[in-house]
Amino acid sequence: MAEHEAIKLFESLRVRVVWDDVQEKYFFSVVDVVAILTDQATPRSASTYWAVLKKRLIAEGASEMLTSCKQLKLQAADGKRYLTDVADTEHILRIIQSIPSKKAEPFKQWLAQVGAERIDELPFEKDNQNKD
Repeated sequence: MAEHEAIKLFESLRVRVVWDDVQEKYFFSVVDVVAILTDQATPRSASTYWAVLKKRLIAEGASEMLTSCKQLKLQAADGKRYLTDVADTEHILRIIQSIPSKKAEPFKQWLAQVGAERIDELPFEKDNQNKD
């Protein structure tokens, strides 16, 4: 799987993002998203919030959504790479719905913008309309 790691900014806050060439979609660090939506001051507190939220989602029967999350090694603030829960756009949107936050709508709009920027980056491919 060819992956390209990047940092995207939401209101000057960092979100670690990985583009997967094979699946042709972005994967976002769940802890980064949780930190933004819940105004967590540290990655540790965001991680704790995510752990509690996962337990609540499992209790509510949403374990299928959590199994769709995967783990990738992403670079942390200390420069080291750690396994980090990541989710694609669809599952990030479902996680956002589980977090009461005034930033939810602006974050959803930001996700759409990130996706649109990726589409703009793709090279234009000619289809085979000129071939008979």
